[in-house]
Amino acid sequence: MNFLKLPEFKVGMLVVAIGGLIAFMSMQVSDDPSLLGRAKKAWFLMPTAQGLVKGSAIKSAGIPVGVIKDISLQDGKARIDVTIKDDIGLKRSAAVGMKANGILGDKSIEVYPGDEGDPELEDGGQIVNVKTGGGLDDVMTQVSDLAGNLKEITKNLKEATAGDGTDKHILGRIVINIEKITRDLSQVTGDNKEQIKEIVDQVNEITGTINELVNDDSPEGFKSTWKKTMVRLDSSMKNIDEITTKINKGEGAIGKLISDEQTGEDISTAIEGISGLVDSANKISTGIDFNSNYLGSVGSAKTAIGITIQPGLDRFYYLGIITDPAGVVDRTLIEYNPPGSSSQVEEIKTDKNKTKLSLFFGKNFFDWTLRGGLIEDTGGFGIDYHMFDRKLTTSIEAYDFKDLQLRAMLTYRMFYGIYLTGGYSDILDKKGANSAFLGAGLFLTNDDLKLLLTKSPF
Repeated sequence: MNFLKLPEFKVGMLVVAIGGLIAFMSMQVSDDPSLLGRAKKAWFLMPTAQGLVKGSAIKSAGIPVGVIKDISLQDGKARIDVTIKDDIGLKRSAAVGMKANGILGDKSIEVYPGDEGDPELEDGGQIVNVKTGGGLDDVMTQVSDLAGNLKEITKNLKEATAGDGTDKHILGRIVINIEKITRDLSQVTGDNKEQIKEIVDQVNEITGTINELVNDDSPEGFKSTWKKTMVRLDSSMKNIDEITTKINKGEGAIGKLISDEQTGEDISTAIEGISGLVDSANKISTGIDFNSNYLGSVGSAKTAIGITIQPGLDRFYYLGIITDPAGVVDRTLIEYNPPGSSSQVEEIKTDKNKTKLSLFFGKNFFDWTLRGGLIEDTGGFGIDYHMFDRKLTTSIEAYDFKDLQLRAMLTYRMFYGIYLTGGYSDILDKKGANSAFLGAGLFLTNDDLKLLLTKSPF
């Protein structure tokens, strides 16, 4: 008798095959990774396990990676034991959080493996980083807080808008202020109704004028002029495009300037030299002097403008241009014989204007200053003595040694560069141009000029 051919054996083998198939399929659809391969156990503590079910899936990035093996109580908190696939690679910085699966209260655990560079979490280790919240209870708590805030806001609105309002809180004060503003506006518009009407009429006239200007179709109107302008602008843009294209290709002087490396290096060297020169110039003190003196004998003013360059405290250079109404003195002798008397000679003196140049060097010695160089077109020198903290200065100048000219003067510096001058010129009367003079001047330093330029509206 063949045992394999018995019906009982065939039925038993069929039952075993079907049972094995069912077991295999159950293992395939199960979320428990410990059934089919290696898995890592871990646990963590949470304030509450409400909504969690033993055997439910644990997800990472929304993908099932393990199951909850057990839920127990430990030290007043819920201990959650989990099994997670070993290939997830849990780190010691791993974290878990509870997420709501819907509004019915079901929850699941989301696991975050941790940073790649951190050490591996040992098997059966504790996950310390636990994120709480995200459930329906939290939402209900927030809704409750929101409802309380809305209740307080509605109460404040009711107090602010009821009766005469209230100034207990800021909303009530705002409502009261708005009421005062609207009342004042009403009063202003009522008292100035005619003026407002005139303003509206003027605005209407202005808008009408603008409308006529914009819609003017005449050859000289706005539309024609605008079209011509746009045509010119388009032509200009084309020219600019052609120029930039040539520059990009390195054509012309500007193109070489941009594209040629040697030219760029030469310009950089030149700029560095200019920068050094500017730095040196910044250390030099400069000043501009303007003065005018009235000559009594001539009845006209002698005006001078000059620049002072002072590279150091003890020396300076001066360059000035002078307009002298008595720069040239002509004498004309007229001889006549009146009837019945001897002949007589009359001298007529004529003063002519002349522009002169002064260029000299000055050196300071304590309260004294010595000057020498070109003074009013001729060689000469001058001596200054400063008193009262350099506010008062006495000066004497000698120049034009052929017809020796001596000039003595007194200068008093007031404030903000303003000074007064007075004295006597051509003391020896060598040219017939001796005269007392009195005037004023203004001396501005480079600091004054910087201040004026920064305050200028232009």
